[in-house]
Amino acid sequence: MTRGSHEVPYGNPRHALADEAEGYLLAHVHIDQARREAEELCAGMPWLTAAQAEELAGHYVRRRLDVTRQLLHGTVRRAEELRQEYESRYAGLRLALLRRHAACACALLAGAGTVSALAVLLTR
Repeated sequence: MTRGSHEVPYGNPRHALADEAEGYLLAHVHIDQARREAEELCAGMPWLTAAQAEELAGHYVRRRLDVTRQLLHGTVRRAEELRQEYESRYAGLRLALLRRHAACACALLAGAGTVSALAVLLTR
């Protein structure tokens, strides 16, 4: 699913419509599942009037969707935290690797310079 501003944070913008459609379909799957659960709950309470069963089912569906929404928001928040942690760690590892390569290059240049200087001194 995409964010509220319809930006595509990590993916290709061409896939935004597909992501939006997938989110829409997933939302309807959750709604249908909540309705089925509400119907099963009401079926287990035969003493309820039709209006009471309808009210209970509506309340159940709303509450179930609120819980699902909270869980999804928590998952998205945690995924963002992990992404930031991994990006930070990756940047640190990349910097360390760059420093090591720079140190190796400097050592190679110093060694080549030393060998070159020794070769010049020995040939004189």
